Amino acid sequence: MTSRVSTPPGRSGLLHGRGLLSLLLLAALGWSMWEVDWTGSVVHTGGAAAAGDFFGALFSLDLSASFLKIVLEATWYTVAYAVAGITLAVGLGLALGVAASGVLARSRTVRWPLVAGTRGLLAVQRSIHELVWAWLFVVAVGLSPMAAILALAIPYGGILGRIYSDILNDVPQEPLQALRASGAGEWKVLLYGRLPMALPDMLSYTFYRFECAIRAAAVMSFVGIAGLGYQIQLSLDDLLFGQVWTLLLFLTGLVLLVDLWSSMVRRRLVS
Repeated sequence: MTSRVSTPPGRSGLLHGRGLLSLLLLAALGWSMWEVDWTGSVVHTGGAAAAGDFFGALFSLDLSASFLKIVLEATWYTVAYAVAGITLAVGLGLALGVAASGVLARSRTVRWPLVAGTRGLLAVQRSIHELVWAWLFVVAVGLSPMAAILALAIPYGGILGRIYSDILNDVPQEPLQALRASGAGEWKVLLYGRLPMALPDMLSYTFYRFECAIRAAAVMSFVGIAGLGYQIQLSLDDLLFGQVWTLLLFLTGLVLLVDLWSSMVRRRLVS
């Protein structure tokens, strides 16, 4: 008598579950490799020399007083754009995140249209890259700080709103049930139950997005808005790699400072 080994649901063969996903990924990889033009030169012939010049400039940074003044001013602009953009994004993301979570709507006839509509709006906001938003706002309002701030606030508001809604939905339900049993409405449950429990995770992700906002503010400077990216572009155009490395190190230092600050805030919240 032969024994038959049962296969768990979702793993019944190569064309099911993870096996099917693996085949699709391999097929996508094969198609991508097939579409690459391998007849031309894959590596630029002068690339090694150019890379040597660029990385060698790391040991000859431009630390002159006149250039450091320019770097500090560009750093200030970058931080200002990032702070203003992420501040607007947090306000927008919190409002839309609460709506997208559906925690304030008890009726299913109200809850599902509200959740679906808000999540669709959040998807539109975050599906367009901040650099594209920057180009659109530069065309609309010109090379002004508002273009950079709005270009950060809209997509980051969409990202934060999506994450905030998930965090608010994932908090433990027992304390919320206790609040409801005492007669609290959904607004009070949100203010005194959901938000206090969700705050550490929300702050942690917000600080991460603030790090991303600093990098994005620098990148958006390439469209002509004042900041570190604009100065990097000018130095690259003049092949002043020592200046480029100075600017890059200042940008790295900004990200490290934000990371240190966020770690201190998280430790105080959980202690």
